Amino acid sequence: MRRPAFLLTVLAAFAMALVPVLADAKPGGNSSSGSRGSRTYSAPPPTQTAPNSARPMERTATQPSSPQQAGAPARPGMPPQAQPQRSFMGALAGGLLMGGLIGMMFGGGLVCCSSFSDDFRVTGNCASAARLWRDVQLTPQDYQAFEQSLIAVNGAWSQRDLKALREYATPEMVGYFAQDYRDLDARGWRNETRDVRLESGDLSEAWHEEGLDYATVAMRFSLLDATFEQASGKVVEGSTTERQTSTELWTFVRSGPQERWLLSAIQQTG
Repeated sequence: MRRPAFLLTVLAAFAMALVPVLADAKPGGNSSSGSRGSRTYSAPPPTQTAPNSARPMERTATQPSSPQQAGAPARPGMPPQAQPQRSFMGALAGGLLMGGLIGMMFGGGLVCCSSFSDDFRVTGNCASAARLWRDVQLTPQDYQAFEQSLIAVNGAWSQRDLKALREYATPEMVGYFAQDYRDLDARGWRNETRDVRLESGDLSEAWHEEGLDYATVAMRFSLLDATFEQASGKVVEGSTTERQTSTELWTFVRSGPQERWLLSAIQQTG
């Protein structure tokens, strides 16, 4: 009589163990994934939008021993070497860079930083000494591109459109999205995010290295996030009517000022 009860307890515990994996299935899920060049293992500076520390990368193609040589966010057309796993804007945080910062509101509330110092030093978490990076001059159009990417990536994710995702994300990130689809399919589920609205956000850091521009922005956004059972259409996670709010750090990369920004990392906060 005790054995069935024991088995039920084990099964219940197993089911509960799955919850963190399945919950919050929007693009990037509830994990920190992707690459930020040589700063992949360094925490992005906090901002007003995301004052809490970002969670370290749980899935990345960048090796900690040689962060500059790995890294899928590299230049467009050069895919990463790793197999994937799995898913702006109030005032700019003071003292973020060692130069004057001019904030400018536009669009959905994204703060635009229009002036940086000529040079600045940043000490990475994995570096033994400060390293010099050249700053990147961002324009209002860049911030508009970040906001548009937030909406476009969620739209393509909901449509399960990997081709569209490749237009907005690095091969590494697209690989993680594809793995997330497989994880959902294994459970007979599908996830949709709708009516994504950027509430606020700001710049965490922007820099140039190895011929690439990087920009990490903190974004707080609201959306309808629901996971459905494929067979019945029943909602098993989230809601189609109650909005949820998320705060994440998205890193973008481009190979030059005239090139498209591509999503190279999503990091959770808190």
